[in-house]
Amino acid sequence: MLHSMDEKDMLLARKQDLFREIMALTDVLWGNVLERYTTCSRPNCRCHQGERHGPRFYLVTTEEGRQRQRYLPVRHASRIRKGAEQRRQLEAILQEITEINLALMKEEDKI
Repeated sequence: MLHSMDEKDMLLARKQDLFREIMALTDVLWGNVLERYTTCSRPNCRCHQGERHGPRFYLVTTEEGRQRQRYLPVRHASRIRKGAEQRRQLEAILQEITEINLALMKEEDKI
């Protein structure tokens, strides 16, 4: 329960801060990043002794109810990892915004 207008103002200010944080997540990749290591068909290749080829990166998303994997070039590995981390940050921010919005709605119902 919000006990004063100050608490409501604090929640609204925090929500504004969270939206500013979202604006900084410019490399976000929505989906799960999959790192895949493979073995090839050449029987004498080192990959058959445990040194598999990779990593190869894929962005796994769900579109229209179907899973889709998109290849991401390894040259972008640092950006890919950053984008995956930003997705986790975005989810946490959205969860906090949800909690704030629920608290604000609950308080409005008491008025």
